[in-house]
Amino acid sequence: MNIKNVYILDDRAILYINGDDAKEFLQNLISKDINKVSNVNSCFSSLLTPQGKFLYEFIIVKHKSGYLIDCEKTQADGLYKQLSLYKLRSKVEILNLSNEFVIAAFSHEKFLTFDKAKDQSGYTIKFREDPIFLDPRNKQLGARLIINLEKLYLSLKKLDLHDANLNEYYSLSHSLGIVPKDLNKLQNKLFGIECNFEELNGIDFKKGCYVGQENTARIKLKNKLSKRLFPINIINGKLYEGESIYNNEIEIGKVLIDNDYPFALIKFLDKHFDEKLNFKTKEASINIKKPDWIN
Repeated sequence: MNIKNVYILDDRAILYINGDDAKEFLQNLISKDINKVSNVNSCFSSLLTPQGKFLYEFIIVKHKSGYLIDCEKTQADGLYKQLSLYKLRSKVEILNLSNEFVIAAFSHEKFLTFDKAKDQSGYTIKFREDPIFLDPRNKQLGARLIINLEKLYLSLKKLDLHDANLNEYYSLSHSLGIVPKDLNKLQNKLFGIECNFEELNGIDFKKGCYVGQENTARIKLKNKLSKRLFPINIINGKLYEGESIYNNEIEIGKVLIDNDYPFALIKFLDKHFDEKLNFKTKEASINIKKPDWIN
């Protein structure tokens, strides 16, 4: 990622949660400990089904008296409705600020040029009044700035950042093994822990109860994690969502995201899976890379 490049993430949305019960409300729902979110630390988290299946993922940033939720735009309406269902009598306000705020991503190296910046995933500083944070999932994804749309281009000029092709950012995320888009294709298809949320700092096994906590903890404690979400690289042919992946006649996975940056749920402990091999689907030849941040 070039130190002068910035990527305008127009596929992202911003929700804002505030009110007297905002912290407790989120703590009871999300897979990460909200107590670790502060003016100097942001986090990655998820909202799961009661069975522990994936529904939504997002980044949480402390802002004024509440919390900014950075999520994929295609998931924003669903996440808003899901949070509203859990609201009940809580003193919480949930706002969709996507028409007012925008998210821009830039390099890890650029982030470290700021005063008070620390080389720590999730570390958060302010540029004037706007939060800038090192991606809490993986530092190689760089930093993000959440800013009012009206101030965006003047601020980027002051920061000496220049608009670059968003596909470069998507490609980097895919190469790192982190899903950049099309998250709705994963809903109810796999457990949150199979999305590698533990390694991406999205699950806290020491916090109290949250939605889906029981199955998530059971899979972890009983060492039953046998499938993981891995990126696919197409050698030739075409992928289709939901189709099986084979090593000869043996099924070793299933395609979940079949678009430009594909991912599959892989039986990574199976003796028939070897990332050095090429695999087949009905109409494609592919290879699968296990991310280097997974042991």
